[in-house]
Amino acid sequence: MKQNIGRRDKINRVVTGIALMSYAVYANEPIAYVGILPLVTGIVGFCPLYPLFKYKSK
Repeated sequence: MKQNIGRRDKINRVVTGIALMSYAVYANEPIAYVGILPLVTGIVGFCPLYPLFKYKSK
């Protein structure tokens, strides 16, 4: 799996994911657990939607 997410995009995704997950725990909002998606893609460095649109943020 080749990385297709740049450094700035990774940082934004990880911060957003952590913020949403924290909100989910703090406010007991199950929908906020969707924050795991940007968190995982930020850590892994690969977004499965980017190849569909032939986009790289590097």
